[in-house]
Amino acid sequence: MTGSTAPMRNPSHEGLPPTSSAHQDDRATSERRAADLEMARVLRTEPLRIALDSRGVGIAHWKHDPLHDVVEPMSHHVIMAYNGVMQRMERRSGKSVAIGTFRPGVVIIIPEGSSSRWDIPKPVDVVQLYLPDATLKRVADEAGTTGPAHLLERTAHPDPITSRLLLSAADSLEGNGPLDALFRHQLTDLLATRVLAAHTGSPTTFQPTMGGLSPKVLLRAIERLRSDSDADVSLDALASDAGLSRFHFCRAFKESTGLSPHAWLRQHRLEQAMNVLRDTDEPIVSVAAALGYASQTAFAAAFRKLTGETPSDWRRRVR
Repeated sequence: MTGSTAPMRNPSHEGLPPTSSAHQDDRATSERRAADLEMARVLRTEPLRIALDSRGVGIAHWKHDPLHDVVEPMSHHVIMAYNGVMQRMERRSGKSVAIGTFRPGVVIIIPEGSSSRWDIPKPVDVVQLYLPDATLKRVADEAGTTGPAHLLERTAHPDPITSRLLLSAADSLEGNGPLDALFRHQLTDLLATRVLAAHTGSPTTFQPTMGGLSPKVLLRAIERLRSDSDADVSLDALASDAGLSRFHFCRAFKESTGLSPHAWLRQHRLEQAMNVLRDTDEPIVSVAAALGYASQTAFAAAFRKLTGETPSDWRRRVR
């Protein structure tokens, strides 16, 4: 077992004026580990799957051994959905002790900068979202909310909606760079809205969607989604081109099409694959590469998830 240790005193600082609290806060923030690095340290293993972007937003699926250790302050909020066997656990933050029962349908939230000791007696299967505070604030601003969004610590807190959304991420990274990135960014914003609504000191109310995209803006968005350029199909690019925030673009696009941008793009690429498989003798490995999949295996898994058949079985059936 390891724990946090008190910082060593520096005799050369004795008698000097105390450092300003703002400077201390800045220094403390800069010394925090990124969530993926702190989790790797404390869990002493590698994630089964992990996807991170340049801003540190990430989704990771971990299976790890029993845990008896201190999670040090991190530079991200960490939201977890539990997917393992039911078990009792204990979390200590200072003098506060929380005892909960891990089971499917509960969530765990570690706010940015908090530290706690965890005692979990059995192996754990968990999916984690790493959410920078800047992302949470952006979503709050785009949604027109007011006031600071201070996340609450949650220990095995019942929330089947958030749990189901987050667990879906473990099976929805398809080995296709643009599709995976679009899904991850969409899911991150959706989870941020859910967290703001259910897990802050002042729960946020979001207004219902009012109308979709204009025909001209929708056509431009669809042209982008049909592009072969990864940059064109990023959520940031789609929203910026429409003159909307990411939050409002996703809501308006779904209002117009009935599908999220990610679901629309996945369906479009599946239709492309079907056309090639039906009309040509192109090897499946070439079809997978042309559509941006990392491997034939990743493409086959994504194809089967949507059609119930492998690409080769589907090709034989329709010819």
